[in-house]
Amino acid sequence: MFSLALLDLKNSIASWRLWTLLGWLEVRQRYARSRVGPFWLTISMGVMIASIGVVYGTLFGVKMAEYLPFLAISLVMWTTFSQTVIDGSVAYINSGHYIRQASTPKLIYVLQVAWRNLVILAHNFVIVLVLFAIYGVKSWASLPFFIPALLIYFANALWMSMVLGLLSARFRDLPQIIQALMQVAFYVTPIIYRPDSLKRFSFIVEYNPLAYLIDIVRGPLIGQSPDPLTWGVTIGMAIVGWFVALMLTGRYLKRIPYWV
Repeated sequence: MFSLALLDLKNSIASWRLWTLLGWLEVRQRYARSRVGPFWLTISMGVMIASIGVVYGTLFGVKMAEYLPFLAISLVMWTTFSQTVIDGSVAYINSGHYIRQASTPKLIYVLQVAWRNLVILAHNFVIVLVLFAIYGVKSWASLPFFIPALLIYFANALWMSMVLGLLSARFRDLPQIIQALMQVAFYVTPIIYRPDSLKRFSFIVEYNPLAYLIDIVRGPLIGQSPDPLTWGVTIGMAIVGWFVALMLTGRYLKRIPYWV
């Protein structure tokens, strides 16, 4: 079972031209005949960050120079993660007509979702760069940690997409449940507020694995190197998650065409 999943993953990665093309075409088709194109995503994200930043920054009594970069990085990275997981949960369902008609590696549809959201991340990350230009980079020494952190971040998003995509193909009510859970997760994860703001209910952050995922990519960009616990939790999640995802994929890979 495990070897079957690894073979499918290998063949899927080898077909990178296919899933990168499909992912890019989806982004282009969504904004066909628009002069601004995918940068509408950047504009809408920028408006949301500015609105939330002014309101909550005033409520929390923090300086905009500190809060706006924190909020922008948090929202941009969370949007990428949550959308990857949500889109991944319907990756096989939405590609059912391809799966039934062509004998292709199945994981290319999960990689297609990840690539599409990576393209969207690149557009939204412009906001972070603009804020860096305005307020400056907090620490150049911590910036290099962002690259391995981003890889770990996407590794966790990928295995979740693999598992949820498989389960959603079998149980069609699951995508709606996942969307609801991601909305709840947004509020219990320190995205709008700082992790140390919850003095009384600190366990919400301490036992929330998504808080560590956000922290590992946000920390290097706001001048804080992730601590060993954050690295350990996120890497451990990726290792265990990929093992489970590959086991489930290998066992039920041949049933996907019948489920979709």
